[in-house]
Amino acid sequence: MSLKIEIKKNNNIVVIKVEGEIDMFSSPNLREKLLPFFEKNVKGIIVELAGVSFMDSSGIATLVEGLQWSKKESRHFILTGLGTTVYNALSLTKLENVFTIKQDADQAFKEISRE
Repeated sequence: MSLKIEIKKNNNIVVIKVEGEIDMFSSPNLREKLLPFFEKNVKGIIVELAGVSFMDSSGIATLVEGLQWSKKESRHFILTGLGTTVYNALSLTKLENVFTIKQDADQAFKEISRE
């Protein structure tokens, strides 16, 4: 299954909805979509992963890279809608407590809007 990425902007918050499989072939595409938002006036990025059926180490690396960018630029980077497969991938790598994870985009918006 190919990767489908949908981007929505709401003021200075970007929601990136990802569907499909994030693997070594598709993760560069996700990285390419994320990168421009770390260079603009964006308060936070929400990555919605409810539609992701598989994620390998390259997908995890792309998300870690996004987290590193956001910390460097003092921006929010929140993962939402993690299914069992994605959560288990993060858990196996001990990253489930490193990322900010919310149940859905609404919770993530509230988190970012508090500041």
